[in-house]
Amino acid sequence: MSFQKVGVLGSGIMGSGIAEVVAGAGATVVVRSRSQATADAMLAAMEKSLAKQVERGKRTQADADALRARVSATTRLADLADCDLVIESVVEDLDVKRALFNELNHIINPDAILATNTSTLSVIELAMETSRPEKVCGVHFFNPAPAMSIVEVVRPLCASDETVRAVTDFVVACGKEPVHVKDQAGFIVNALLFPYLNNAIRLLERGVATREDIDAAMKGGCGFPMGPFALLDLVGLDTSLAILEALYAEFADPNFAPMPLLRRMVSAGQLGRKSGAGFYDYGR
Repeated sequence: MSFQKVGVLGSGIMGSGIAEVVAGAGATVVVRSRSQATADAMLAAMEKSLAKQVERGKRTQADADALRARVSATTRLADLADCDLVIESVVEDLDVKRALFNELNHIINPDAILATNTSTLSVIELAMETSRPEKVCGVHFFNPAPAMSIVEVVRPLCASDETVRAVTDFVVACGKEPVHVKDQAGFIVNALLFPYLNNAIRLLERGVATREDIDAAMKGGCGFPMGPFALLDLVGLDTSLAILEALYAEFADPNFAPMPLLRRMVSAGQLGRKSGAGFYDYGR
């Protein structure tokens, strides 16, 4: 591992998953959360995840204990000051991320690399909030980070060869396969995935088929591990809406224009698994 201490901003599902992956590769990880309650919840969830892995024989107890010992949580950005690499994984809101990168720039070691886990937004917009744009890039892990093998390494126009090389080596050290992509909304996966998901909603709105039959058709007909509606619920309908809006803003392609049903469901608080209801009911 080329980075000995890694900071992760965000203690949600993605931030927690990234922290587990990075700690599993041997680095010390500091996760910054907005509150002590969410920090504690993240650590408790990680301990539960590691216990399940031990139970299933995927890790030894000693390995799980060592991994957990390498992860700490904080509510203070200042506690990330001596990190070699900081990965931002907060809400997909460009203004929020810009403000955070601007603040990080004045706190983090000037030689450290700043990376964003954004799945869609422009990396150059974040890089230009700093005095080190050559040390900023995208490193997009997929959910769930411990299980998904691919990481998109996103190169904005300002990133140096050294930065991209160091982050690529980091991804490999984490046991993942890096794929390189230029800084364009949606990168590879979301630029191809979300028109498909959006068009599935279009079929449902038009009454072409039920959600169950559309999901079954894509699983059985295309060999996908889950259908589009199950996947939308997993990703989160609010996140899916934000991604589609970002894609449409950049390309003005009708396939990226969010379907009205998706907007209505988000307005109703039906966000998928995390809210207990989306296209399916999760009984919370």
